[in-house]
Amino acid sequence: MSIGVFAGRSGLTPSALRFYADSALLVPAEVDPVSGYRLYRPDQLPRADMLRQLREIGMPLASVRAALDAGPAEAARMIDQHIAKVLGDAAAAQRQAVRLTAALTDTPGIPIAALKGPVLADAVDQVSSATAREPSMPVLDSIHIEAGPHAITLTATDRYRLSTRSLVPGERTAATWSATVDAGDLRAAANEMRRCATVHVEASAHGIRLRVAERDDLHCRLVTEPFPDYRAMLADLPEPTTRVTVAKNLLLRALEESAGEQVSLSVTDGVPEFLTGDEQSLGSLDATATGADVRITFQLTTFYPAISTAIGPDVMLDLRGWDLPVTVRSADRGDLTTTAMPIDPDHTT
Repeated sequence: MSIGVFAGRSGLTPSALRFYADSALLVPAEVDPVSGYRLYRPDQLPRADMLRQLREIGMPLASVRAALDAGPAEAARMIDQHIAKVLGDAAAAQRQAVRLTAALTDTPGIPIAALKGPVLADAVDQVSSATAREPSMPVLDSIHIEAGPHAITLTATDRYRLSTRSLVPGERTAATWSATVDAGDLRAAANEMRRCATVHVEASAHGIRLRVAERDDLHCRLVTEPFPDYRAMLADLPEPTTRVTVAKNLLLRALEESAGEQVSLSVTDGVPEFLTGDEQSLGSLDATATGADVRITFQLTTFYPAISTAIGPDVMLDLRGWDLPVTVRSADRGDLTTTAMPIDPDHTT
């Protein structure tokens, strides 16, 4: 087929095909010695399609050549390696941009609090389980930070979960303050904070500055979109009608080994039982219950993270009914709670 026809079927322009021919990445099946017309075979289309897609993800020519000539497994590994590098470079550029912005608008920061680095890093990880990346709603991938008279509170929500953790600072240096911070920036900073005994949190016009000894300052951007009024939502929740306490690790292991995308919790005559979507029991999980009979169903993707981030060997579930949020409490640390939304028992999607 002619270069024009092949271009139309492969999604590559004729000029791109000439470039790749001259680069020996996609050589025509035949070149007319008189006219110079380039002709291609239909069986060259898969290579052309692969070449186009590799270039669309920004893979350099040398890597494209190697991937085209490699077997499927090796090509897949090379693609993963390339994407990891792209994401790493983008994250590094983003962090550098935050530092540059902070330097260009450098003004004295407002001291907020001093916190133990590993404790703050763990709190960021814990509440991050309730974040979600959604370009149209950046606030869902953010963490709301509030400094009150006695504690620093971190809160995140993805509309299906709401997680909050309160920390007692080693020293308080500011009045009441709050801001919503990019969760990605905080997660990246957590890797550094974990290795620092003390982190001093300062507020600025464009974000927060995390000062640590003998290291460069860490900067996190603010999110301008208003954070949801989670306190009003929590205040409107009725008192729990049923409480279930269960061994965290036993429940997590059972959830990991269960089949299906849903999990149900049934309490009958004071006996709790966890069930898979096809009504198979998850077995004895060292659980106890008090209160009214109830049955409540969750998507595994909502329930598992709420349990996995709890602190301590046991979790307490405050149940209010099949259609109301469940509060997942760390039995040993009441300052970490996650509120998770159940689904309709007849939910099938």
